[in-house]
Amino acid sequence: MRRRVIALAGCAAAWPLAVYAQQLAMPVIGYLGGSSPAYRGHLLTAFWRGLRESGYVEGENVTIEYRWAQDQYDRLPDLSADLVRRHVLVIAATDTPSAIAAKAATTTLPIVFASGADPIKEGLVTSLNRPTGNVTGVGFMSGELGAKQLGLLERLLPGAARFAVLVDPTFPVTEPFLSDVRTAASATKKEIEVLTASSGRDIDAAFANLAQKPADALLVAPSLLNNNRRVQLITLATYHKVPAIYSFRESAEAGGLMSYGANLTDAHRQLGVYTGQILKGQKPADLPVVQSAKFEFVINLNTARAFGLNIPPELLATADEVIE
Repeated sequence: MRRRVIALAGCAAAWPLAVYAQQLAMPVIGYLGGSSPAYRGHLLTAFWRGLRESGYVEGENVTIEYRWAQDQYDRLPDLSADLVRRHVLVIAATDTPSAIAAKAATTTLPIVFASGADPIKEGLVTSLNRPTGNVTGVGFMSGELGAKQLGLLERLLPGAARFAVLVDPTFPVTEPFLSDVRTAASATKKEIEVLTASSGRDIDAAFANLAQKPADALLVAPSLLNNNRRVQLITLATYHKVPAIYSFRESAEAGGLMSYGANLTDAHRQLGVYTGQILKGQKPADLPVVQSAKFEFVINLNTARAFGLNIPPELLATADEVIE
């Protein structure tokens, strides 16, 4: 009986070591994000779904090392370097600042990005069809949507003359987005007021400024901060009765009036697919940068009613989704 007890104890001790050895044998992905899982959970789920489409399931045949900058972009170089030291097989960079930091950290380790910036202008790749080097990914060009968003607000409010734009000056997409808005506003002789915010406190201050110098409507520029702080932004826009358009559907779903932009969920699913392809032996240079063709215009009719706005029928007809 005693020998049997000793044998069982030996098995129990060996089991965690066996599991650990199995985990070490799995390929390891480095998952790098400028934000935090609290705000990006649905995008992480989409990434897992893309991995599954390529045949990989976390904990079964792949391990993932997560690194989150918690909206402190200056931490990204150290987090990238840490993933490189840990010899992950590929880095999945989930936003533009992460992709830039990862590329600076290594010229050999494969990197797959999801970015709303122009990947050529940001120096991530030299070509979309044949990206040389160690980087490829998914682009959704958020910086080029400013004129479109302004046009949607003008159709909603034909008499509007003054528009505010809320931007995060530290985010790479801000400059092209703002340039696009200004060019469109100049063509229709509209006034543009630029409000800047790099933190939640800055957002409060921006709306206090807006209360002193009211605008007919607000464009919320694409950025990690503005997407993560969507509830704060929507609450303030409602309190100040400022009709606003946002860059991602998550904001319209959370109670924002309108949104126009790329489908982030689909982009992050594709990020997972490409990451899985790299694990299977594909080289980044052989995988063209995927340009997201899925742009969505969403109107929240409940919010429109709360604002006392009548959405023109022709504008409703162009919406991809109307939330009631």
